[in-house]
Amino acid sequence: MAKPVIEVRNLGIEFYRSRRRRMSLREMVLKRQNSAPSETFWALRNISFDVARGEAVGLVGGNGSGKSTLLRMIAGVMLPDEGHAKVRGRVAPLIELTGGFLGELTARENVYLAAGLHGLTKEQIDARFDEIVDFAGPQVQAGMDMPFRHFSSGMQVRIAFALITTLDQPVVLVDEVLAVGDRAFREKCYERMENMLSGGKTLFLVSHSEHDLRRFAERGLYLASGQLKSDGPIDEVIAQYNADADADAAS
Repeated sequence: MAKPVIEVRNLGIEFYRSRRRRMSLREMVLKRQNSAPSETFWALRNISFDVARGEAVGLVGGNGSGKSTLLRMIAGVMLPDEGHAKVRGRVAPLIELTGGFLGELTARENVYLAAGLHGLTKEQIDARFDEIVDFAGPQVQAGMDMPFRHFSSGMQVRIAFALITTLDQPVVLVDEVLAVGDRAFREKCYERMENMLSGGKTLFLVSHSEHDLRRFAERGLYLASGQLKSDGPIDEVIAQYNADADADAAS
């Protein structure tokens, strides 16, 4: 039997409820205790599941349920306190898309820098450059040689999405990014995502949009208070989440 492309076992991560303040020099000299609360909570705990190669999974849950935290742990940008999240294959992370772009560099320089960090050679980036810019649209194309910080937020997202979705990584992690941009650009994003899935890529999608979840995912995972409450067909998982949300609202 083939090993899962994403393997999560007994995953847990613990956070402080408030950030500890730094002690002043006077407090350190007098050895006063830090008065900031040190209480912790488990943002996620006892999370276990597998995702098979080519599977499309949607992650469902309310705000604060741990969805984005789980995605970041799968991406490897956060480390667990318990258990592990293992990915067999390279990852294309559609998470905080513009986070790796530098404002003082031009958009062109950022494309080469970000793509290089994802393992592409200069020759490979050269071959894909026109495709990336064409997808991002004429406004972006006209501004490729100006500092990235001068781009509007919409233009920044366009070039970042265009870049990440041209990568060859077999695993795609998506955190709400399909909700950005105008209607025409969103439809281009939808089509690009569908093409990626038809090409056999594995998708792990976090979204509050039932439309997006049903369009792209066949299976759903439902997180509630940091626990995995349900794992099954996406329609059934969404129905359970909505029923729980209605019950909470009525109580």
